[in-house]
Amino acid sequence: MSGKQNILFLPGAAGAPEFWHGVGERLPAAWNKTYLAWPGLGNQAHRRDVNGLADLVALAESAMNGPTVLVAQSMGGVVAIRLALRHPERITRLVLTATSGGLDMAALGAVDWRLNYLENFPAAARWITEFRSDLTAEIPAISIPTLLIWGDADPISPLAAGRRLSRLLPNSQLAVVTGGTHSLAADHPEKVALLVQKTLA
Repeated sequence: MSGKQNILFLPGAAGAPEFWHGVGERLPAAWNKTYLAWPGLGNQAHRRDVNGLADLVALAESAMNGPTVLVAQSMGGVVAIRLALRHPERITRLVLTATSGGLDMAALGAVDWRLNYLENFPAAARWITEFRSDLTAEIPAISIPTLLIWGDADPISPLAAGRRLSRLLPNSQLAVVTGGTHSLAADHPEKVALLVQKTLA
């Protein structure tokens, strides 16, 4: 894949589009980049029409302009997986970082993030902490080329989750960032941008 790319960046449960700015700024200027926010999550303003994950999927769906590369963090990866299942013809690549991807994370030894989340974001919509998803049976149907980027020091989405997704996704590769935590894409934008650019070259 070469030439101009349409990149849609999906944040995690903090909902902040700025999370991906460091990576996006290091990708070619000619690429079309869109940074989504999640209304009602983190410190983002609430919207009456956003009340659950399905609404976030619809929001991302409406932002896809032509063939699109989805670059997603954490909970954004669940949105990306759902989009890939619904619209495989509209997505040229998936890049998933530190996500559950819709797996049962407790079975993979993940630390529960919900209590800490509510302490950090007391005004956030409560539905996000009540949401559960298990797309394990559906994920193998996704044939879109997928880059998985994980840190080896992430208790929320441990490396075991990345390895599990790499086994489930038939056309995927796993890259590991040494010392990377759950915020590895924001902490190591140079490394992540390089990985993204290589997979889109």
